[in-house]
Amino acid sequence: MTLIKHELRQGKVTLMIWTAVIAFMLALCVLIYPEMETQMGDVSTMFAEMGSFSAAFGMDRLNFGEFMGFFGVECGNILGLGGAFFSALLGISILSKEEREQTAEFLLTHPVSRRKVVMRKYISIMIQVLSLNIVVIAVTLLSMQIIGESLDNRPLFLLFLAYYVLQVEVASVCFGISAFLSHGGMGVGLGMAALLYFLNIIANLTEDAKFLKYITPFGYTEGADIIADECLNMEYLSVGLVFTVIGIGAGFYRYCKKDIL
Repeated sequence: MTLIKHELRQGKVTLMIWTAVIAFMLALCVLIYPEMETQMGDVSTMFAEMGSFSAAFGMDRLNFGEFMGFFGVECGNILGLGGAFFSALLGISILSKEEREQTAEFLLTHPVSRRKVVMRKYISIMIQVLSLNIVVIAVTLLSMQIIGESLDNRPLFLLFLAYYVLQVEVASVCFGISAFLSHGGMGVGLGMAALLYFLNIIANLTEDAKFLKYITPFGYTEGADIIADECLNMEYLSVGLVFTVIGIGAGFYRYCKKDIL
């Protein structure tokens, strides 16, 4: 528990900043909807006629005149990208920072096995990801209540669930990569999160690239699909869970075997 608390103390400022920014942007997005609602019908028609651009973001299949259509694109992108970047930063630095900051020797002289060190570091990541989502969901639901939108909404719940799983997957894969790094990798983490986002856009543009949805977690967070079907794509999600397990396993295996200077 001591190591978990230490990691949480070290990351509390970053967690608070990212949580505050994402929650504020989501709240703002929800609160401005009533002002834009009357104009959304024309916007939906316009986006539906924009061809590949609309298809890339799923806007051709959503009705912006309805709250969920608006939320699925505007708010979904905020939580999807923001959550992915935050999770990538957490995961990519959690193991490599000990060597970068030259604290590994001090940490590993304690009577705690490397396996337990890695486990507690991973748990600290999951606590931070969960904390961000709890606050963001609470702020979003409060904002919806203020504008009079129904809180009993299955697609909304599924969207939040999908983005939470996305964050866990990105954090876990970056966690595994972190064990192979020795001097940080912020650029690697952010770059990977951005790449995964754009792979989904490419997959939406052409049927020939649909296979990319098996690679990117954004494939199972597609707002248009979740809102229309009221379920998650378990095929894409299952592959994402496999990547999650591989990331965790790689992190444990590599860190427990590597020579740490």
